[in-house]
Amino acid sequence: MKIGFAQINPTVGDLRGNCELITRAYERLAAAGAELVLTPELAMTGYPPQDLVLKSRFVPENLELLEKLHAGVGDAALLVGFVDRNDGRGKPFRNAAALLERGKPIRKTYKSLLPTYDVFDEERYFQPAERVEPFLVHGKKIGVTICEDIWTEHYLPRPLYDCEPVRSLVEQGAEIIVNLSSSPFSLHKPAIRYEMVAGLARAHQRPISYCNLIGGNDQLVFDGNSFALNSAGNVIAQLAAFREDERVVDTDSTSTIEFHQGKIPEQIFAALSLGLRDYCRKCNFDSVVVGLSGGIDSAVTAAIAADALGPENVTGVSMPSPYSSRGSIEDARALANNLGLKFVEIPITDAFQVFKAQFKEIFKGLPENETEENMQPRLRAMILMALSNKFGHLVLSTGNKSELAVGYCTLYGDMAGGLAVISDVPKTMIYELARWIDSDYAQRAIEVNRPYLAGKGRGGSPEPPRGEVIPKSTIEKPPSAELKPNQKDQDTLPPYEVLDEILQLYVEENLSARDIIAHGFDEKTVRWVQRRVDLNEYKREQAAPGLKVTSRAFGIGRKMPIAQKYVD
Repeated sequence: MKIGFAQINPTVGDLRGNCELITRAYERLAAAGAELVLTPELAMTGYPPQDLVLKSRFVPENLELLEKLHAGVGDAALLVGFVDRNDGRGKPFRNAAALLERGKPIRKTYKSLLPTYDVFDEERYFQPAERVEPFLVHGKKIGVTICEDIWTEHYLPRPLYDCEPVRSLVEQGAEIIVNLSSSPFSLHKPAIRYEMVAGLARAHQRPISYCNLIGGNDQLVFDGNSFALNSAGNVIAQLAAFREDERVVDTDSTSTIEFHQGKIPEQIFAALSLGLRDYCRKCNFDSVVVGLSGGIDSAVTAAIAADALGPENVTGVSMPSPYSSRGSIEDARALANNLGLKFVEIPITDAFQVFKAQFKEIFKGLPENETEENMQPRLRAMILMALSNKFGHLVLSTGNKSELAVGYCTLYGDMAGGLAVISDVPKTMIYELARWIDSDYAQRAIEVNRPYLAGKGRGGSPEPPRGEVIPKSTIEKPPSAELKPNQKDQDTLPPYEVLDEILQLYVEENLSARDIIAHGFDEKTVRWVQRRVDLNEYKREQAAPGLKVTSRAFGIGRKMPIAQKYVD
C-alpha cells in the first residue's frame, strides 16, 4: 500500500488553521499517489490540548471540522487524529482517529493506552478504548494505533497496561500497522522509538508506518522523525527531524536505509531552535531580547535565537555593572557582531549606586552580601522588561539546568523572562553546544552563505576568526556571575562535571542521596546538592516556562511539593 505521511506542525487550539493544514497536506499526498494519508495524533486540535477540551464549544467545533474534512476526501483515504465525545460512562472524551473515505460513513477508533506519567496526563480527559479492530482500506486490513498504543512494556517506566493493542490487531488479521503519534522529543528518544517499533515489526512480521508530530507547543518540542518499516523491522523511509515533511511510501518497498539521528549537540540545538521559533510564532511574538553578559549561557541562547528567528529579530543587551570585566563586555559585543544581532549597551552602575543609597540608613552597620549582589540582576530584569514593553520583544532568560537546580540564580532577576530557552540543558552540555556551534554549525552556515552565523562580522567591525560564532574567550574563561569582585561559580558550586552527574542521578533517575553516595560521590557534596535542589523548588515554581530536551525537566516533567521535609 502507498501510504502518505503528513508530518505537520499544528497549533494547539487553532482548529480551523489545523484543518486547513491537514487539507493541504492531504491534497499534495493524494496527488503524489497515496492510497492512505496519515496525520499525527490529535492533529485537528494540536497536542496536548489540555483543559481546552473542557470548553463548551471546543470538542463540537473539532467534530464539525472533521465533517468538513470528510466532505473533501477523494480516492485516497485519510486517517486524522481528533477528540471525540464519550457518550458512555467514564471520562467525557476520547483520544480518537477517524478514517475518512469518499462515499462511506466516518469510521472511528480510540486510543487504548493513556499515558499518565512524566509530561502526560491523558487519563484526566480521555476514556480508553474497550476494544480495537482493523479497518479494511483499499483491500488491505489496516491496524490503527495511537501513540502510546505502540509502546511496549520494556520501554515504559514500569509495567502499566493490561492489553496489547498491536497484538490484538494482528490476531484479527491486520496486515499493516499504522501509528498516529505525538511523541515529544528528549535526548536519545528518536533512536529508542525506532528500536522499539522495529522490534514490534519483527515480532509480528508486519510493516509499520509511524507518523509523528513536528513543532513546539509550550514546553514540549516534537521532533517528527516519522518512519516506515518493513516486516523485518528495516527502515524503508525516514522523514526529516525538526521540520515539517511529507512522503509517500510503498509498504512493499524492498529498498532499505539506516535510521539516522544527528549528533547530540545538533539534536539539542535543533530542538531548542524549533521550540523557540514556534513559541514566538504561536504566541504572536516577532522578536526577542536577551541580556548578553559575555558568558557562555547567554551566548548559546543568543545563537539559538538568531537561528530560530533571524538575527534581525534578536536584540542583545549588555548591562555592565561595577563588577563586569572588560573582557566580558568585549565578548558580549563580539558575539552580537558575529551573529549580526542588534546590540545596545545600557550600564547599570549608576542605577545600582542610586538603589543602594536608598538603603543606606536601613542597612547601616551591616556588611554587603547577596542582598547587594541580587540587586544587579533585578535591575537588569527591569531593563529587559522595559525594552519588552516598549518594543514588544519576548524576553529570553538564560539560566541553565544546573544553576536552576541548585538555585544559583536570582528570583525576579536573571530568572525573569517569557521563555527559558536552555533551562533543561545542564552546564556541561552548554559547553558542548558552544563548541558545536563554533565548529559543525558555523561551517554549515558558511556553506549555505549565512554570514551572521559564519563568523564574517558586520558593519565594518573587525572580522572574527573564520567560523567563530561564540568568542573563544567566552568558552575558555571560568564561569562567573560577576556580582562581586573576583567571583567565580566554583567558589559556591561543585565543579560542573561533578554537579551534573549528581543532578542526573538525583533529578532524572530519582536516586536517593544514600544511593548516589554509594556510587562513589563525596557525601558532603551530595548532601549539599540534595538540600539545594529541594530548597529551591519555590524558585522554580516561579520560573519562566522552559523547553524540555532531557528525560526529566523541571516544571512540566517534575512535580514536587514546596513545603515538605522529607530527607532520604
